[in-house]
Amino acid sequence: MDIILVTTIIASLFVVIGLAEPLAARLRLPFSVILAVVGILIGASAIFLLRTDLTDALNPMAAAILGLPIRSNVFLYVFLPTLLFQATLGMNLRRMVDDWVPILVLAVVAVVVATVSIGYALFWFSAIPLAACLLIGAIVSTTDPSAVVSIFRSISAPRRLARIIEGESLLNDAAAIALFGLFMGYVMLGIPDPELGSALAQFPMLIAGGALVGWLGARVAVWVMALFARHELAQQSISVALPYLAYIVAEQSVGASGVIAVVAAGLTLNLTAPGRLPPQALTNLRELWDVLAHWAGALIFILAALLIPRLLEEVRLEDFFLIAVVVIAAILSRAVILFGLLPLLTAAKLSPMVERPYRVAILWGGLRGAVTLALALAVTESVRVPDDIQRIVGILATGFTLFTLLAQGTTLRWIIGRLGLDQLSPIDHALSRQVIAVALQTVREDVAQTTENYDLNRDIVRSEAKRFGERLETAVKTAEEATDILDRDRIALGLIALAGHERDTILARVRERTISARMADLVLSDADRLIEGARTQGRSGYQRAARRSVAYGRTFRAAAVLHGRYGVSGPLARMTADRFEMLLSQRLILRDLGTFIDGRIRRIHGRRVAELLHDLLARRIEGIETALEGLRLQYPGYAEELERRFIRRTALRLEEREYTLMREDGLFGAEVYTALMQELTTRRMAAEGRPGLDLAVRRGALIEQFPLFTDLEDAALKRLSRSLKTRYVDIGDVVLHKDSPASSVFFIASGAVELESAGQTWRLGRGEMFGQMAILTNRVRRVDVRAIAPTTLLVLDEDRFRRLLERSAALRDAVWASAEKRGIDPVDLVAGDGKI
Repeated sequence: MDIILVTTIIASLFVVIGLAEPLAARLRLPFSVILAVVGILIGASAIFLLRTDLTDALNPMAAAILGLPIRSNVFLYVFLPTLLFQATLGMNLRRMVDDWVPILVLAVVAVVVATVSIGYALFWFSAIPLAACLLIGAIVSTTDPSAVVSIFRSISAPRRLARIIEGESLLNDAAAIALFGLFMGYVMLGIPDPELGSALAQFPMLIAGGALVGWLGARVAVWVMALFARHELAQQSISVALPYLAYIVAEQSVGASGVIAVVAAGLTLNLTAPGRLPPQALTNLRELWDVLAHWAGALIFILAALLIPRLLEEVRLEDFFLIAVVVIAAILSRAVILFGLLPLLTAAKLSPMVERPYRVAILWGGLRGAVTLALALAVTESVRVPDDIQRIVGILATGFTLFTLLAQGTTLRWIIGRLGLDQLSPIDHALSRQVIAVALQTVREDVAQTTENYDLNRDIVRSEAKRFGERLETAVKTAEEATDILDRDRIALGLIALAGHERDTILARVRERTISARMADLVLSDADRLIEGARTQGRSGYQRAARRSVAYGRTFRAAAVLHGRYGVSGPLARMTADRFEMLLSQRLILRDLGTFIDGRIRRIHGRRVAELLHDLLARRIEGIETALEGLRLQYPGYAEELERRFIRRTALRLEEREYTLMREDGLFGAEVYTALMQELTTRRMAAEGRPGLDLAVRRGALIEQFPLFTDLEDAALKRLSRSLKTRYVDIGDVVLHKDSPASSVFFIASGAVELESAGQTWRLGRGEMFGQMAILTNRVRRVDVRAIAPTTLLVLDEDRFRRLLERSAALRDAVWASAEKRGIDPVDLVAGDGKI
């Protein structure tokens, strides 16, 4: 084929892609629907031109269009890895983890249910072998929810809901293609009725093998990219190679799922790259992949649509009945998941509440597209698949895809409108009127100042001021009518605005490089939880999310167990260092929010709401300061090193700003500026390094600060440091239960605990101990001990405690004082030699 003709066609397709996006926005239709319609029209026109006698002038162009090397391998090996990899790079994975249950249900369980339902429905209503029916079910079970996600974003649907649908779109392709490969093998081997249980048993191995290949590939890629920190184009080139190599190795060498390998590679890069690559390099890399994915997504749709007229050439009347069977089975199977299983998960508190209108929109928005057509094309190209199965697979997959695009896609926005999802709630509507009134008042003040500064014509100023005053008067009047907003709703709206401004501030600090990209993911996830908590549960949801942001998570506790029981300190040291930096970053952000409350929020929601938000903000700052103080006591000097690092970053940012300003003022040329920026980049990379955290050494320094151990010699302190074990407990965790056996004594390194016995409570803080009375009185414990703050405990077993008691007079005095305070006769206290 003439290369000039092919180049002309490809360039023309890019023109079509460029025109299709604004056209889709103008017609209020999904972008994929416009591309599919245009592709169908191009393919049908090419076939018509070749078969008509009207003209032969366009025959070369038509033949070139129909002769394009469009094969299933082009879609699966070129376009699909690009789309999947970019989707993983753009996701907030830490927030995805919060919703992993509904994501997996929609992405994996729904695909399996749809495959089985469609397969058996076709088997019952046709003479097609079961293996081929299940193959068709796998082909059409993959959905493309991008249309409903884009509409949800445009109507301000809950972010969590859009995130769940995005997670589904990422993983359901992987699940469907893995099932496709499984049943494709049965069809090619001529096994008409495979045993479904044994077939699905191979599914986990395909996923596990692909995940391992993707993880290893991404780890190697990140390591190499980190070596090329100064060469951004080299990093981008390696990132482009990663998904394709992972896909090919998994498919051709390991025999696993290439799609899973690409997803695993993208997830690994997303999680590990922020800590290894410069923030700007990571931002540019994601922008590159956004452009590549946009082109790949558009080309895969339009090229697949070119094939539709060809795939439907042999359609028969009875095929329309089977297409209807596929449509009904697909919709019913998805409805079972959305209206049956998902509410059960919500009742079990494993999934967020998804309101019925949103579930209806998700059901109708389950469009099929290029992936379905690509898989069908792979079947029609295989010489090992019988001709009759090739024909029926191509027709059913293509017919079903056309139904979803032309019937569901064109009516999706209308359905959403009928469900009322595109309307503001009464609260938001009332709030918008108040916002308009406040904004217009600010605009009037600024315009008045501008007219004075520029000495404009007074007649024109008075005329425009009159018109503007009428609009402002109307806005104020309608805002005064919006008095039906309850205080709790105003508080919730104020908290949403505050958390949103917090998120914007984080992004600004990341751009300034005051906060590292690694920490940005953590604090942005916390800000998103604050927004969703306030939106769904008001003040209580916001406070719950705020407490979670400073609490010790499950992974932290697991790392503490590894350190305390098995001596594996690496994970705990890394997580503790992350916690230090996260708390410092949060403190930096929160101290800037007071001005926003006094400005925007006070003017919109009033003084009472502003004061309440100030109070909530003060509590958050207090909680962060308490958590930081506990870490400082536990690891003296480490927080200071992180603060020095922050100061160095700030100084470098200010230095870069000054160089840029002087360059713009023409004080020196491009050569000098380039040399200065290269030297600045070198120093910035050095400043990005985080100081190491030695848990064992820091624990020894912490022990020296205990007043109880002041009279011990250095050798005794070292032995004690080796004997003590560290235990971390979160707020509300029970440390000791009443009537439990007495075997250990606990020293509070940081935090606080509450002891409860016989209806009485008392609290102990840093530097104090508990658990010793039950040991020394030879009685079972009579108290429940619960942490009232994130607490670090040093635990000493009974034998070592008794030996320590014999050596330390300060410890004996503390035990004596504690006994008298609790009303215990010191005569009842027994040490190792029978006396205190």
